[in-house]
Amino acid sequence: MKNDKKNRVDVVYSTNPNFSYEYEQEEEMDTLAPEKQNLRVTLDTKQRKGKVVTLIQGFIGTEDDLKELSKLLKNKCGVGGSVKDGEIIIQGAIKEKVLTILKDSKYRAK
Repeated sequence: MKNDKKNRVDVVYSTNPNFSYEYEQEEEMDTLAPEKQNLRVTLDTKQRKGKVVTLIQGFIGTEDDLKELSKLLKNKCGVGGSVKDGEIIIQGAIKEKVLTILKDSKYRAK
């Protein structure tokens, strides 16, 4: 375990030489099966200089699985996009196409 003072939990300093610090650990959550995911697909223009993007929100799982789903959507739609703050951002107003791809991949999407 690395000796990073910022990640210590509940203790600032101890004079006990045998004391071991507890450190914060990131929880890796399991990815739900596609049938159990409840994804929301919306169009958005906020803070994007008037450009329209398609947002996919509500994915529950690991960051790698989210990036894999993003890659699938970008390849099938032939557009660019990114993953940010647990959301998939796809360039363009292609909500219906994204919904069709998600439903064909057995995801629950609205």
